[in-house]
Amino acid sequence: MRGLSLGKKICYIYLCIVPFLTTFLAFALGHIGYKLYVPVWVLNFCVMGFAVWVLGGKVLRTEDREGKYMAGGGCLLVLPIALLTILFGMGAPPDTMEGWVATATEQKVRFDFILAGGIIVALGLSVIRLLVNEKGEKIYSQLGYTAIVIAIPLFFINTSFWHSFALQSYKIRITQDVKKPLEWFAPAAQQIWVITIGEVLLTYFAIAMFAGSLKQTRIFNKVPSVVYMLMSVVAMLSILFFPLYPGALAFSGFPYYPFMIPAVPIMLCYYIGVNLLRHAGSRVTPTSGPLRGLRPLP
Repeated sequence: MRGLSLGKKICYIYLCIVPFLTTFLAFALGHIGYKLYVPVWVLNFCVMGFAVWVLGGKVLRTEDREGKYMAGGGCLLVLPIALLTILFGMGAPPDTMEGWVATATEQKVRFDFILAGGIIVALGLSVIRLLVNEKGEKIYSQLGYTAIVIAIPLFFINTSFWHSFALQSYKIRITQDVKKPLEWFAPAAQQIWVITIGEVLLTYFAIAMFAGSLKQTRIFNKVPSVVYMLMSVVAMLSILFFPLYPGALAFSGFPYYPFMIPAVPIMLCYYIGVNLLRHAGSRVTPTSGPLRGLRPLP
């Protein structure tokens, strides 16, 4: 964090801990009343917006073309997690059909936000593609962009299944007091699982490619780029090798299931966005003037 003012360092640290804090509270508190968690979520959303602006978002007001790409892409990649911090009050998805039906409105909001987050991530990666193309890198970014373009329709199908199809199925089973699974639900759920596997594999591949392109263009240093690529590769291998897991591991689903959660690749993109904002912020010095002391990086 060299070259950042104290205020920017505080904003950077806050943005970095938000996803971990949200995850911890979601599992520690479980589901709490919306009258409590919605105001807290709105407050946190505003604080994150302020932190984004201070860290690097203000570059959008300058004439620095490259800085605008960094700040714009960073803002778009951070926004999905800012939306999904509402999950700290919703908790994890219910374990029972009755729980899904009892909290139907909140589950719809959950998957609305997840769907919006996935689309916004795709937009953010598109801006990063423009950024690295400006610096001459085209191969990695094109591969990543193609993968995310294929993944988004699959993501939409997967999310809409849990948003509407599964929820309506649970309502039918409860209202009609059906004890056995509906004969048409199990095949549909199995097909969605296959679609989900394809979607997350493509998403992790896209993240690895964009991390590689940021390394090639020296926008990111080697260490963070390799970390993003390594995490993506570990995720892909964990998913691909799941059928080979020993029985005990296969039963618990670790480390297969965590990487299948939509918020995990979105969170990985979030940290890429935070670091893009940090780099964009380092291009501006705290001097006065309409451009706020624009200082291009060497």
